[in-house]
Amino acid sequence: MLTPPMLTPGDRVAVLSPAFAAPAIAPALHEQAMRRLTELTGLIPVEYPTTRELGASPEARAADVNAAFADSSIRAILATIGGDDQILVVPHLDAAIAQADPKPFIGYSDNTNILNWLWGLGIPGFYGGSTAVHLGPGPAVDVIHARSLRAALLDGGELELTEPGESEDVGRRWEDPRALTEFGDRVPTEPWEWAGPAKRVEGRTWGGCLEVLDGLAFAGRLPAASDLEGAILLIETSEERPPASWVGRWMRGLGERGILSAIAGVLVARPPVSDFEFRPSQDEAAALRAAQRDVVIETVARYNPDAVVCVGVPFGHTRPQWIVPYGGRMVLDGSVQRVFADYR
Repeated sequence: MLTPPMLTPGDRVAVLSPAFAAPAIAPALHEQAMRRLTELTGLIPVEYPTTRELGASPEARAADVNAAFADSSIRAILATIGGDDQILVVPHLDAAIAQADPKPFIGYSDNTNILNWLWGLGIPGFYGGSTAVHLGPGPAVDVIHARSLRAALLDGGELELTEPGESEDVGRRWEDPRALTEFGDRVPTEPWEWAGPAKRVEGRTWGGCLEVLDGLAFAGRLPAASDLEGAILLIETSEERPPASWVGRWMRGLGERGILSAIAGVLVARPPVSDFEFRPSQDEAAALRAAQRDVVIETVARYNPDAVVCVGVPFGHTRPQWIVPYGGRMVLDGSVQRVFADYR
């Protein structure tokens, strides 16, 4: 993997919408996110033509990504949010430009497309982070998000991922003025679930949102299983709340492809199980999370009983959220049940 240099306060970072242009829908939240980004990091956000443009073509969005990589004054790229059609953007990206000046890309969900593309070029990024979800809304940026954002961009080093003790599946609606000052409805979290042998494994990460990985599989864009030997697989699901049966089929597909046999460990995010319209009871929500947990553990065990599995770490579609390395190194220590991430 190529290793982009760490940033310093005063550096310029691109803020792009390579999937959905959330700033066009929630401009006040976006402006608050830009202020907080600079306050937290000292970095200077730079927007591009499609950052706030709804309905921009895949070619136009790709042009902004290429321009950010081509500009030597831009030292990192942050996505405003995910979406559902970034798979159309990737064919228009320029590999030579990205490899000529590697820089970290930070995003999650539909941004699995670009992160996977960069991983194939040997350019590591970071999974997590959204200006529209994790920087802009609420009374402040969550502590674990701020720590991992600074680690990814400025500080480097190793962090232990810990459980913040509370979680929300969705915040306030963007059109609600309270979104600028209030968190969503947060609930206490459960302990992480560990499976597999009680041993320590370390490897470079790959993976992302399962709903995106299936599209990448259809498009023939997943890495070969041999390229994932000894890797740590990152798995999470989106606000679409796929049932455990779907998650099981997707995981089984990764198993049949040889990916589950190749990896050393699996890190599974706490899944969102509610949205603005669907509000399960506390017991129902716990059952939905448990069903996904169980099918992942069972499927991994079928293909690779030596893999260390940890389920419940908040790096996916819930908040608070850790930003974690994508192509960087992580440690799953099943002997002491601790997770560490190396931010270079």
